[in-house]
Amino acid sequence: MGRTIYTIGREFGSGGKQIGEKIAKRLGIPLYDKELLQKAAKDSGFCEEIFENHDEKPTNSFLYSLVMDTYSAGNYSAAPFLDMPLNHKVFLAQFDSIKKIAEEGSCVIVGRCADYALAGNPDVVNVFIRADLEDRIKWISKRLDITESKAKDMASKKDKQRSSYYNYYTSKKWGDSRSYDLCLNTSKLSLDECVELIIRFGEVMKR
Repeated sequence: MGRTIYTIGREFGSGGKQIGEKIAKRLGIPLYDKELLQKAAKDSGFCEEIFENHDEKPTNSFLYSLVMDTYSAGNYSAAPFLDMPLNHKVFLAQFDSIKKIAEEGSCVIVGRCADYALAGNPDVVNVFIRADLEDRIKWISKRLDITESKAKDMASKKDKQRSSYYNYYTSKKWGDSRSYDLCLNTSKLSLDECVELIIRFGEVMKR
């Protein structure tokens, strides 16, 4: 069947990460979530804490197309790269790591604009996981043992953060079905049903 890279965008509290974990376990392939930060730090030579501090957090100004015109992938000593603000360097280092990971074989990558980093790669299945707000609030409240009021605030903050980050760096719209191959609602489907659909979808795409 060849390799398949599953990228998963997700609303906070929708179970997207758990779905990614289940896919990875079912297929016996690596999962990259926080692990991606470790790899990016190792590849770039930056401190891992730097990546954690900038993880999926929006920035105010980034002329992405201009930067990419002058940036040589993987060349962290090039003048254009050295002159960038730190958060730009972090994004591009992570961007490179995503591409390297995809070259190594089948895997699951959660968040971090992976669908954009791998745009045009025929081996990629881009998925977005969402759920009704009421269900997400209950899930977050139970999982983190916090009040539903705090869970609602957290969901709003995290979604806004992820949306701003994605929209800014990709020039696309986070959660828009046109940005993905498959969008699933875990208020309508169980996590296991989503896993089955995503794996089946990947198999069909390989035909």
